[in-house]
Amino acid sequence: MKKIMIGRKSEIKVLQSALASERPEFIALIGRRRVGKTFLVKETYGHDIDFELTGIQHASKMEQLQNFIFALRNYFPDFEIESKPKSWLEAFFMLSNALEEKAKQSKLVVFLDELPWLGTKRSSFIIGLSWFWNSWAINHHIVLVVCGSAASWMIKKVINDRGGLHNRLTKMVFLKPFTLSETEAFLQSRNINLNKYHITQLYMAMGGIPMYLDQVQSGKSAVQNIHAICFSQGGYLRKEFDRLFSSLFDNWENHLAVIRALASKRMGMTRQEIISRTKFQNGGMLTDLLKELIESGFVQIFSGYGKKKQLSLYRLIDPYSLFYLTFIEPLGANAKSDFSKLSDLPNYTSWCGYAFENICLTHISQIRKALGIYGIYTSISSFVAKPTDKLPGTQIDLLIDRSDHSINLCEIKFSSSDYTVTKKDVENLATKKRVFQYHTKSKKHIFTSLITTYGVVENSHKLNHIDQVVVWDDLFEDLSNDI
Repeated sequence: MKKIMIGRKSEIKVLQSALASERPEFIALIGRRRVGKTFLVKETYGHDIDFELTGIQHASKMEQLQNFIFALRNYFPDFEIESKPKSWLEAFFMLSNALEEKAKQSKLVVFLDELPWLGTKRSSFIIGLSWFWNSWAINHHIVLVVCGSAASWMIKKVINDRGGLHNRLTKMVFLKPFTLSETEAFLQSRNINLNKYHITQLYMAMGGIPMYLDQVQSGKSAVQNIHAICFSQGGYLRKEFDRLFSSLFDNWENHLAVIRALASKRMGMTRQEIISRTKFQNGGMLTDLLKELIESGFVQIFSGYGKKKQLSLYRLIDPYSLFYLTFIEPLGANAKSDFSKLSDLPNYTSWCGYAFENICLTHISQIRKALGIYGIYTSISSFVAKPTDKLPGTQIDLLIDRSDHSINLCEIKFSSSDYTVTKKDVENLATKKRVFQYHTKSKKHIFTSLITTYGVVENSHKLNHIDQVVVWDDLFEDLSNDI
């Protein structure tokens, strides 16, 4: 079945505008492993690509240069190659000569994929790339697209480079996983027609990663697909976890230590709590490590209300990582399990609650639209308070602070049917409000917003204490036309 492009409207616009512009364009495309970066470029540019080179993981400099020669011969079979280049400066000089011989009337397109694998230590690849752009490409009608899954490397070595690439980029594209709406469209494009409950179950296990979702088979429920993909011995995601981190980070064991720490406390951790759990020093290494995990889309930081940095929470939001550490890894490498039985366990139900919270936290735009505050300036934060002599401790995972002197205190509940607001829920919400107002001294009006799945039973607790309800249909809203 031919794959079709789902979503990515704003990203396609950026790539197309670069091709149509009158100036040379240098684009950095960043996104995590398996998110569809290469597919986006090839589908958008197609036969307009004049040269493409993809780095080889764990290859030496000489092997990468040989790979370059193979690509050069493939795209320019008539170009005379006198000798194999000994450096990337020589390689890019050869490429510039080959491109000039093409004498193309329309814009040239060069696509360099998996850049971090090309730009290994002491390879001097960035020096060669800098020469290619600054000394040749800048004077030609060209689009240069560089792409990489290691977001931290791309940001450090390309976007924030202090050398020859400093301030040279003309455009940047950050490719994110599919939203719920895009996930639904992706599955439908493959004749997989599941309802929102099943789609959400899949999303909670593997996220909106196209390559993962491509493993889903029609005619099977979400539980059946998760079992086949994640738990069977040959399942695509049974052993993806270690490959995922080792392909993205140097010293990836340190990144994994933080991921494991965050998975152990689902509500998130402060920086100090991470230090206590991992035993890492409170210094630059940890700062860089956390920044790399955030930039790569695995971790999200939620500022403490009032921008209290010490109360900011780092939270593991990558669905697959959380699912793997909770359910797959404990089985061991060779253990067999039936997920249909695991899904009936009480801890799966509690895990669903947390995973659904993560989905909500990555669909803030849809929530804002459902609440009718899409056009109001807002800031997102969390709130944590320790017990005092007068009040209990509490944690609020999602606060939407609005410029119209209001705050939405959001309570998130996963349910397999219409949710019933109980007396205990009301008491819990009242405590959260009281503790929040005591510690922050906020005079803003607080709206209590309930985010759930199917809806809410209309009882007195709901009518008297819940101001707004956001449901699944709202989270599945397609906002791509609002861009």
